[in-house]
Amino acid sequence: MSAISKEDVLNLREKTGAGLIDCKRALVESNGSLDDAVSILRKKGVATAAKKAGRDAGEGIVAQSVSSDRTKGILVEVNCETDFVAKNDDFVNFSSAVARQLLENPDVDLEEQRTEQVAKIGENIRISRSTMLIPDSIGLVESYVHTGGKVAVLLTLGTSTTEAAHSERVQSLARDLCMHIAATSPVCLSRNDVPEELVSKEKEIAMAQAEGKPAQAVEKIVQGKLDKYFSNSCFLEQSFVKDPDHSIQELLISTGKEIEAELTVEKFVRFQVGEEV
Repeated sequence: MSAISKEDVLNLREKTGAGLIDCKRALVESNGSLDDAVSILRKKGVATAAKKAGRDAGEGIVAQSVSSDRTKGILVEVNCETDFVAKNDDFVNFSSAVARQLLENPDVDLEEQRTEQVAKIGENIRISRSTMLIPDSIGLVESYVHTGGKVAVLLTLGTSTTEAAHSERVQSLARDLCMHIAATSPVCLSRNDVPEELVSKEKEIAMAQAEGKPAQAVEKIVQGKLDKYFSNSCFLEQSFVKDPDHSIQELLISTGKEIEAELTVEKFVRFQVGEEV
């Protein structure tokens, strides 16, 4: 076989849009035949993926995977170009497979599977982000994916006993909490976790709204508005969507008394498709 020239590689790249290394490998595999090299790249999906790599992928879904023993879970956002493809079974199954593989091995290389899926579906695909959660001690992981996969939540619920973590009552509660987060999109877990810049901004707004009031009343007005902000934005202080007369913290306490265990929401993450694009 004659040596593969730089011109051959560049010519193949121009025809397919594939990377230089992929083009050279394809030419070596095809014994220098340009047509055969194009076929090789197309079969592998590399050419198609490279051509579509620059196209916007702002649609997609969030996939989840939780281990069978509920000791770890993951959310993964996988993007495509159109909502039509986001609803395609092949794309949904691919996204679910990605979540399962990343849960098992966060360092797994998914590029070959991604390029094959691009060639199969015909749109650019990005695995844009993922987050894994593990309970700090005794507890469980729960997830919820809203219909259509546009919003998903992952949560770790700490329990004082192993029995509580395995109980149907606690697992049902954990799912309800995930659904609540999906609906209300809290800023953070508690008021102690609210970034200082957000607190300062809310104070400024409250003070501007209190302008002209008696000086002794301003402090109370500002604190009242901050408390209102915290109750709307902080998960533990929010009114539970299924029982608005009680806060999430009150729900945790009352459920804990029922099962004679202490319950604590440790962490949560909420993904919405496209929010980081």
